[in-house]
Amino acid sequence: MTSSHCLLSLLLASSLGSHLVAQTAPEALTSTAERLRTEASRTNGAYADLAWLCDRIGHRLSGSPQLDQAIEWAQGRLKAAGLVNVHTEAAMVPHWVRGYEAAELLLPTHHRVNILGLGGSVGTPKGGLTADVVVVGSFDELEKLGPALKGKIVLFDVPYAGYGHTVVYRHDGAARAAKFGAVAALVRSVGPVSLDTPHTGAMDYDPGFPKIPTASVTLEASTQMRRMQERGERIQLRLEMGAQTLPDAPSANVVAEIRGTEKPEEVVLLSGHLDSWDVGQGAQDDGTGTVVAMEAARLIQSLGLKPRRTIRVVLWTNEENGLRGGKAYRDAHRAEFKNIIAALETDSGSEPIKSFQLELRKASPQAKADALASMKKLGEGLACFKVTFQLGHSGADVSPMVAEGVPGIGVEHAGTHYFDIHHTQADTFDKVVKEDLAFSSAALASFAYALAQSDVRFQ
Repeated sequence: MTSSHCLLSLLLASSLGSHLVAQTAPEALTSTAERLRTEASRTNGAYADLAWLCDRIGHRLSGSPQLDQAIEWAQGRLKAAGLVNVHTEAAMVPHWVRGYEAAELLLPTHHRVNILGLGGSVGTPKGGLTADVVVVGSFDELEKLGPALKGKIVLFDVPYAGYGHTVVYRHDGAARAAKFGAVAALVRSVGPVSLDTPHTGAMDYDPGFPKIPTASVTLEASTQMRRMQERGERIQLRLEMGAQTLPDAPSANVVAEIRGTEKPEEVVLLSGHLDSWDVGQGAQDDGTGTVVAMEAARLIQSLGLKPRRTIRVVLWTNEENGLRGGKAYRDAHRAEFKNIIAALETDSGSEPIKSFQLELRKASPQAKADALASMKKLGEGLACFKVTFQLGHSGADVSPMVAEGVPGIGVEHAGTHYFDIHHTQADTFDKVVKEDLAFSSAALASFAYALAQSDVRFQ
């Protein structure tokens, strides 16, 4: 679509939905999206920021010096962009460290096995452990084997069937295996493809059973061990993990604002999370969300736009293994909830934004339908971005306040290859496309500004 056609579609959309906008001429509002898109493509600020974050700081696990550096860096960038009230809000976060890791198959053949310990896992005994491996394809299969698993390493070889469906094996596998006396648990990486690259992520224990070490293995290793078991071969593996959980560490969310000119107490919140896992560079998860939220606000500020409502950027700490940042924000800002018009979160990779998904936990079906209609009407001015508007999930970090009635909006990116490299060493900057970040920054800025200019409330 050409620039002139994009502008024309914006003008037509605004004439249909201008009743949502107060004290702003339709022509002025509808031209804003095109100005933001032009500025985003001219400056490519999000791309430059992400490159610096990835190259100079790298991965940013909660409790690490790298996360502390990222928090300081983000404050500097937001101040340089001209935002006000730039500050941090404290949160204590888990401090898990990976330590040395190694695995090797001993029988029926001998070779190294690539692993990544799962976040929160305990380590093995000093010197590691050696045990036979039993491969299962479901929790039902695990339950049927029951006592036969005592003293064994259980491998959950579960094919990827979408992240939400399969991730339960990563999260609960160790607890379920420990119930039957397993000494360790392995899980096939939660992703659709693999170049012998394991995926990490959070897990949890059941306090009623022992804590056993747990790690992910690659698709290649997992399916190989399944074939060995199907041939009736004995599988023996040596596992060594130095993981440990240290006392909670101090951290913080980063907050900055463009203050509203008429209704400063009403807030449109833009967010992404600064922390990442301790592998790769945290580019897709969630360096992208961080810089797109920052850039959306910077674009609005740089063009001298004056939103009626306050636009607030929040960069979360500890999304990956605790949501402590989101919970701390909920607790500190509960009195403000009635004036948070919407809490937007972007955390699904670097590909272009494709949809905005509204989540209203406490609304009736009819109220949800009415709110979605209002969002769609407001979003008609984004026609040239070809984004859709629907009901859905808002985001992990905003979920604590969304559960208490704050409207949440998930900023969903295309995500075609997001889970290929999610939580892996391969989550690095080189896979990010400059034009995609500019597009997403402009789309988010345009929607946030339209929402900040409007009188719409979603409940």
